[in-house]
Amino acid sequence: MSSSITENLEKVRHRIRQYVEKYGRIEQSAQLIAVSKTHGPDKVREAADIGQQDFGENYLQEALDKIQALSDLPLTWHFIGPIQSNKTRPVAENFQWVHTVDRVKIAQRLNDQRPDTLPPLNILLQVNLSAEATKSGTSLQELPALADAVAAMPHLLLAGLMTIPAPEADFEKQRLVFRQLRDARDQLASSGYTSCQHLSMGMSSDFEAAIAEGATMVRIGTDIFGKREPIP
Repeated sequence: MSSSITENLEKVRHRIRQYVEKYGRIEQSAQLIAVSKTHGPDKVREAADIGQQDFGENYLQEALDKIQALSDLPLTWHFIGPIQSNKTRPVAENFQWVHTVDRVKIAQRLNDQRPDTLPPLNILLQVNLSAEATKSGTSLQELPALADAVAAMPHLLLAGLMTIPAPEADFEKQRLVFRQLRDARDQLASSGYTSCQHLSMGMSSDFEAAIAEGATMVRIGTDIFGKREPIP
């Protein structure tokens, strides 16, 4: 086993526990999603050997190859990349979580293509809080209508919200953005969408601020696996 992956994973887990305690959160209320994109199945297996179960993938074909190679392990797979409409079927068939639903068309395809033999697909709605043209995500104004549509789909479960904010070095400004997502989640939950509980927010550079504002999932890759390996 690679000592670096073991050590890195333990360091990240320790930091998450520290921040959860620092900000008065309930123990184990912030879940680690290990972002394994561009890293081979051997590295995922090493992380799984020390108890990591949830893995995030951005690139579909790479992810499908990894899921097949690691099918002997009881892993939970999170799709965290942009979804093309012609690629929804393998996402619907192979993942347990999708963090990047930002329009009704994609949600409808995932719903229609989710096998009846599987439980509902856990859906997080991606919100573009920074209004960046290069980033995917629905706006806060369009979020309620998207939530209404997803909540009505029988093969999907509206599980929460996700965001990838613009890079920001100032800690308080980081918190401000994440607070907007938490407020949006709270508003949906109070409107009757009781399953809308999760907040997928925070990466290596800002996950303390995300945990401070209530993140239930943080997506960490480089701090665990090292620099991304080039895609063949």
